[in-house]
Amino acid sequence: MSLPNDFHPTPTLNRRSLLALPLAAGLPAAQAQFRVEISGVGETQIPIAIGTFRGEPGTPQPISAIIRADLERSGLFRNLDTAGVALDEGSQPAMDGWRSKGADALVGGSITKLADGRFDVRYRLWDVVKGVDAGGASYAVVTGDLRLVAHQIADAIYEKLTGEKGVFATRIAYVTKGGGRFQLWVADADGEGAQSALTSREPIISPAWSPDGRELAYVSFEKRKAVVYVQSIASGQRRAVANFKGSNSAPTWSPDGQSLVVTLTLGGVSQLYRIPAKGEAEPRRLTNGIAIDTEAHWTADGSLLYFVSDRGGSPQIYRMAAGGGNPERLTFSGGYNISPSVSPDGKLLAYIGREDGGFRLKLTDLLTNSTRDLSSNGADESPSFAPNGRLLIYATREGGRDLLMTTTLDGRVKGRLVISQLDVREPVWGPFRR
Repeated sequence: MSLPNDFHPTPTLNRRSLLALPLAAGLPAAQAQFRVEISGVGETQIPIAIGTFRGEPGTPQPISAIIRADLERSGLFRNLDTAGVALDEGSQPAMDGWRSKGADALVGGSITKLADGRFDVRYRLWDVVKGVDAGGASYAVVTGDLRLVAHQIADAIYEKLTGEKGVFATRIAYVTKGGGRFQLWVADADGEGAQSALTSREPIISPAWSPDGRELAYVSFEKRKAVVYVQSIASGQRRAVANFKGSNSAPTWSPDGQSLVVTLTLGGVSQLYRIPAKGEAEPRRLTNGIAIDTEAHWTADGSLLYFVSDRGGSPQIYRMAAGGGNPERLTFSGGYNISPSVSPDGKLLAYIGREDGGFRLKLTDLLTNSTRDLSSNGADESPSFAPNGRLLIYATREGGRDLLMTTTLDGRVKGRLVISQLDVREPVWGPFRR
């Protein structure tokens, strides 16, 4: 794809179950199809009008609809009805008319098929409040990159109007179970365009993105024991980086991509160890005790490890220096708190807490120590922050099936990623694309 040019001037084993147990090629075409449903209303939203792009009907991807869904899922935008509006990047919109319709921002664009088979996609953003042209871009892409272009346009609009980077062109990974097999998938952040990275008749759990987004670490039971692998997204080539005596599980990457912290049972009980990402050296033990320590999460600045331990008598979340040291207990409410995920700025902790027999997604402000529920479903697991820290993805269960959800940090706006026929879990949000 060319660079944009400014033309304007359960499976049976999952993270939830780990504490209850002895702790143990290329990418084929997409098979899973998601449908994004958005519910809830954000407290403060930018009203935006996005017209259907000129030339869009009949093209392989609904560019304008993808942009609308991305922005609405962020919780910061409210789409206005543009049915019947003809608008492209060369239009001179009547700002007074759009102000009267309540729009703060306006987007128009076009899609043209080029002689070489690629598509020329253009858009323009107008600041209706100020009555000015806010810029645009053009992209010449093959058919397979049309969805990515739509996400990139949504990211550009998001950043222009909020001042923060968008995450719509990032990717997620997750695991499905169905038809007697487990599959590790890589998909767009909205769940579309999924490609299978690994298929196995044995469980696959705990996927974790490398900081550069080029590799995934995960745990596979294909050798009849838990082994940690690292796999290239582009080539499918993989290597076993933790295949020690006993169980090898729960990998988390260091921010520089040079190391992993994994859970090993070398001494008979699950403890945290640091290993090279290449897996060619002896592991260095980080925790010492008779309790189970697992589910480590490395902070973005590399200074701390958050993890789960039952050293206090029940699974709770602790943190310690990344090189080891005295752990500090963070969760005290409830007898079961697991699956820590820390926001990129280190200020927020998402996790799963058990209450009244159910598992709920919770969010703690680490500065004020205040905690709120982001879900009342009671079957949540595996939260993961978007790389800009503004959204969370997690797995939950409705109607007897496992689903993926996204939520804003106030819990007001949720995006439901639905998959047919298969249970889906273990979602993890990838880094910004480089």
